[in-house]
Amino acid sequence: MSSLTYDLTLAGLSVGSAAALTGIGLIVTHRATGVLNFAHGAIAMVCAYALRQCTVEWGWPLWLGALVTLLLLAPAIGMALERFVFRPLAVLGGDPAQTLVASIGVFVLLVGGAVLMWGPGARADAPEVVPAEPRGQLAVALVLAAAVGAVTRWTRFGRQLRAVVDDRQLAVLGGIDADRVAAAGWAFGSFTAGLTGVLLAPYVRLDPYGMPLLVMEVVAVAVAARMRSLPVAVLVALGIGVAQSQLTRLHPSGWAQPLLQAVSTNLFVVALLVAALVLPGIGTRDALPRTATARVPTPPGAWIVAAVLFLLPLGFAGSDLHTSVQVPALGVVLLSLVVVTGRGGQISLGQAAYAGLGALFTALLAAGRFPGLPRLPELAALAVAVLLVAPLGLLTGWPAIRRHGLALALATFAVGVGVSRFVFAQPYATSGLSVHRPAGFESDRAFYVLELALLAGALLATRSLRTGRTGRALAAMRDHESGASAAGVRVPSLKLLAFVAGAALAALGGALLSMGVRAFDPGAFDPVRGLLWFAAVVVLGADSTLGALLAAALLVGLDAGARGGVAAALIGVLAVLVGRFPGGPYDALRTATGRLRPGRGARLTPLGVAVRGRLRGVDHGRGPSGGPTPPAAPSRPRAPVPPRRSPSPAPAPLLRARDLHVRYGGFAALDGVDLDVRPGRVTAVVGPNGAGKSTLFHCLAGTVRPTRGEVLFEARDITRLAAHARTRLGVARTFQQLAVFPSLTVADNVRVGAEQGRATDPGAVERALRLLRLDGPVRSLPAAGLPTGTLRRVELARALAGNPRVLLLDEPAAGLDTAEVNALTGVLRALAADGTALLVVEHDLDLVADLADEVHVLTAGRIVASGPPGHILDTLEATAGR
Repeated sequence: MSSLTYDLTLAGLSVGSAAALTGIGLIVTHRATGVLNFAHGAIAMVCAYALRQCTVEWGWPLWLGALVTLLLLAPAIGMALERFVFRPLAVLGGDPAQTLVASIGVFVLLVGGAVLMWGPGARADAPEVVPAEPRGQLAVALVLAAAVGAVTRWTRFGRQLRAVVDDRQLAVLGGIDADRVAAAGWAFGSFTAGLTGVLLAPYVRLDPYGMPLLVMEVVAVAVAARMRSLPVAVLVALGIGVAQSQLTRLHPSGWAQPLLQAVSTNLFVVALLVAALVLPGIGTRDALPRTATARVPTPPGAWIVAAVLFLLPLGFAGSDLHTSVQVPALGVVLLSLVVVTGRGGQISLGQAAYAGLGALFTALLAAGRFPGLPRLPELAALAVAVLLVAPLGLLTGWPAIRRHGLALALATFAVGVGVSRFVFAQPYATSGLSVHRPAGFESDRAFYVLELALLAGALLATRSLRTGRTGRALAAMRDHESGASAAGVRVPSLKLLAFVAGAALAALGGALLSMGVRAFDPGAFDPVRGLLWFAAVVVLGADSTLGALLAAALLVGLDAGARGGVAAALIGVLAVLVGRFPGGPYDALRTATGRLRPGRGARLTPLGVAVRGRLRGVDHGRGPSGGPTPPAAPSRPRAPVPPRRSPSPAPAPLLRARDLHVRYGGFAALDGVDLDVRPGRVTAVVGPNGAGKSTLFHCLAGTVRPTRGEVLFEARDITRLAAHARTRLGVARTFQQLAVFPSLTVADNVRVGAEQGRATDPGAVERALRLLRLDGPVRSLPAAGLPTGTLRRVELARALAGNPRVLLLDEPAAGLDTAEVNALTGVLRALAADGTALLVVEHDLDLVADLADEVHVLTAGRIVASGPPGHILDTLEATAGR
């Protein structure tokens, strides 16, 4: 091995060792708590600054500063985060959406706090704890990995850790102190973050923005290890570190030179892109706070106040007006997050990349440097740049089709980091670039007027995505993606629409930002800025356009009028507390005001209202506070129940399953199932838990693809069709766990089914509402908070509004009382009499006996008996009696 190769290998092992420490910390924290700690890099930065403060500023001995920083401060930060931020979220249910936002909030808070304490500038005098000899840093990483592996595999605490990770509630019931385990995980994760920071600080820029991002770039090693395997994380980190170091030996000429130079210095970013976009995702649950109640309408007076405040800067002059120019531009950028996050329910941590691309493309087009296009006037360049950036929204929109939760968060974050490193940081793209304002709008006041006009257009575009058919479909996708797909919403297309529209708005806002300051500043669009913008929009109301404008004014105003970092610290505090008010501060204020309002009395439940009505003879159309209340569930169907039909020749089946096989690993959930669902008949599937009923149902509905076999609708093979495509053919479904859209009213829930279903019929909504007795005051109530029986009727009405030919019902009587079950039976029998083909998967054998024309018994993935309900159920009872 040559001397150069040897030296580069050692240098790569040094870098890889620091990356391995990051991977170890992230994996331990995730295994102990289930949280992907986005604040890991910020903790590393704070500890590096703290060690420098102790040794350089206060003159402490290095060993004492290192002990205090690594053994006291770093674990204390982790334990404080667990106790005051993440433990309350775990007690409230461990919603991964809120933990993700809280983690980003901690990142923003620590970065803002560091800027306040130590300033935004870089420091080059960080003390060196471990000598630059790579063997020492490698030894630290290997010893830590071995120690963690030994503890988790062979100690009692390790067994407790694995138990908490597998099932926290079950572990608590087994006597394990889950809080203690989580605190230990956070303490160790923060220790590794601090160790990473103090090891890296002497060799990289020690600044509040650069180091956290540098540490988070190496999250790829933890993702490659599936957030579980420490040996894999260490090997991947060392391998990437050595490969990145060896690439510096290559010196190609021509067009490949800048690209190879970028890759050789950012190989961890390449690994992050591959891990986030190509490898299977780590987490599938939703990654955004879901609206538990209908969105509170913004008072008209608030918009009047906002309009006045945005017009006030027209009377300013000098630096005040120059600062105010940034507010409308940033408001447009944040509106892009309202579209993607608030409307579409998708996480996007890379909007800063699209804003920066909009600014860069505008400058390149105006300078005549954009490949293949001539020089354009500034306004034309702005318009063309928006059109060019909009399709690039597919970079994050396409992964969103298949990814959710942490996987989508990492994918969008990786895109933002990749664009920052491979475009904004490269001299060939940005060197010598100047930015000018459009002709006629050179002055601050004229440019501000232009910004207000474009902001108004962006507000109208954002509003158009709230109202009408598209707005209802977006709300449905945001509230319950599976339910929206079952209602016929083209979820993949709608996600792409949200990301493309968001990219266009971000590009417009980014171009205005650069024109406002007359320069393209890559630092204004770095990924840390994107995290700050995301946190600001979420905590001030992700679905609130007014909240986005408030966030823009807050971020610009605080940074201009106070010390740098105040805005980030404030947004970080609000994001850390997101679990307390997921609807935003305005919703929290409204709720608190309502609780303190004098004369506020106790509210009766719908059952209480019904009982009081029987005792006192009051009108049930009004609630105890004067507002409308949902009617009690009907005790009988409005129309007479059709009598049971006498046997008749079986019609040809509409929906057929042939030789369905589904395997999960080595387990056969379905093993050669054949099933026919015929028009005008009710077909029921019964069987014990684990028999495969839900798997069969999902195969028919399109949410599970069989390993072998086919599903036929009439003569068409629909085995590979998605759920929304089957709905549009006429195969509708309901869910065992309610799939309604809480932010929409009852009528709008049903309207989604009518607009997205098989046939558009203006009268379908009213017919479905009348049939399910939802045409009274309840139709205008938000679905959030309605009783289970009412929501079951809402879900069924939504399915019927699409005029289905086949209706799949997954335990439709779950959560209903006797009167509601009787009413449901009457409605379903009426639907069958009208020619609809019904398939019911149900545990209530009495309902099956009253309703079904044919019953199939599923056991261990096979249909073992089929026939009339009387014969089949008598056989089951006799078998159970034996």
